[in-house]
Amino acid sequence: MSLTPASGIGRYYKHSAKIIRFVRLGCTNRPFYHIVVMERRKNQHQPVIEQVGTYDPMPNVQKERLVSFNFERIRYWLGRGAHLSTPAAELLGIAGFLPIHPRTYMTAWRNRQKVGRGEETDGKDPVAA
Repeated sequence: MSLTPASGIGRYYKHSAKIIRFVRLGCTNRPFYHIVVMERRKNQHQPVIEQVGTYDPMPNVQKERLVSFNFERIRYWLGRGAHLSTPAAELLGIAGFLPIHPRTYMTAWRNRQKVGRGEETDGKDPVAA
């Protein structure tokens, strides 16, 4: 029986370092991210332990960026000692699960400065950078 990568076919070593991070999917100019738990030293294209969320950084018709989390599983993995990548920590801070990441404040400050000077903001998403 063949399992999909999102179902968690990655080998699980009990005492190795885990990280909650983004895995980029999608195609050129249209990224899509899975938020996954995986071994810290593995490449993002290797099998993951578990998928705990998704993130679509491209705004839809209502100018929304869609995110979904499984907070119960994120809480479980953080309790087991998993680390967070900076983009994942920023996204969880914006969602209200963690304190807001300092880089989020700095990005907002820079965007306000650009608007005050009359420049156009780059429109980049602070999380996917």
